[in-house]
Amino acid sequence: MAIIVLTEADIRACTPMDEAAFAAVEQAFTWLAEGKVAMPPIMHIEVAESRGDVDIKSACVRGLESFAVKIASGFFDNPKLGLPSSSAMMVVLSARTGFCEAVLLDNGYLTDLRTGLAGAVAAKHLAPAVVDTVGIVGAGAQARYQLECLRMVRQFTRVLVRGRSPQNVAAYVGDMTRALGVEVVEADSMEQLVGESQLVVTTTPSRDAIIREEWLHPGLHVTAMGSDLAGKQELDARVLARADRLVCDSKSQCFSMGELQHGLAAGVIDRQSQIDELGAITAGTAAGRRSAEEITLCDLTGTGVQDTAIATLTVARARASGRGMVVEG
Repeated sequence: MAIIVLTEADIRACTPMDEAAFAAVEQAFTWLAEGKVAMPPIMHIEVAESRGDVDIKSACVRGLESFAVKIASGFFDNPKLGLPSSSAMMVVLSARTGFCEAVLLDNGYLTDLRTGLAGAVAAKHLAPAVVDTVGIVGAGAQARYQLECLRMVRQFTRVLVRGRSPQNVAAYVGDMTRALGVEVVEADSMEQLVGESQLVVTTTPSRDAIIREEWLHPGLHVTAMGSDLAGKQELDARVLARADRLVCDSKSQCFSMGELQHGLAAGVIDRQSQIDELGAITAGTAAGRRSAEEITLCDLTGTGVQDTAIATLTVARARASGRGMVVEG
């Protein structure tokens, strides 16, 4: 059986940050809402002696000929070895036979891309129509993807950024100023970042709340995507109580590993609280932003169906363009 092997260079050429990739990720949320997805819980493996962990995500969509299984790792001592702290790869299987059709050696690129695009999907439907200032918490790779993808759905003129490392923040300011041609500056404080922004995206691996309830203001949208594991937290639980609208990618995931886990623990929400999944909004069965003054919050933990959507798009494009190495399995 012929198997396509794609390198990161192949994958970047096949699937850049474009409208088709955006549409694929948006469609993934709709598939969830339509009940077309078989998506198991995330398999998480701790590698404590190396300060690492591995997550395995997957989802099979009724009607698609293929689906992806993704293996993503985070080993946080890797920078000492001159290596990135995170990586990932995907295997695409036939939904008819279960045989391997493609191996995507993307080094985490597709995960970064689909995560950034998910943030843009949330902003498309929930952020204010007019956004002048965007606040970005964190200065790593995902802070870059979130901002670049956001430009696909909102035209902003100013970015405030806040991060732990002055060197990383300085690099981010320079890189994003050149990439987007807008004003990008370091915020003096987290309170200033939230107070002066109409849209805030949090992208950190924090385990302590860094956004406080009293900083929220009418018309604000917050996308929180750093909390994707039990114990991680970027928002004080009272933020969830203050928000007028709570949205998430998957309630089952977010109740156990997203910001919603802390809302449950603090008693500010329960499993019967009014929380919409993003797919209900993309499918048109729930409204997006309902008023200019509404405070909205979207909790994103990353779903296996996003991986299947971006991987199958990539393989289709690779086949059409003749990219990749074909091996016989």
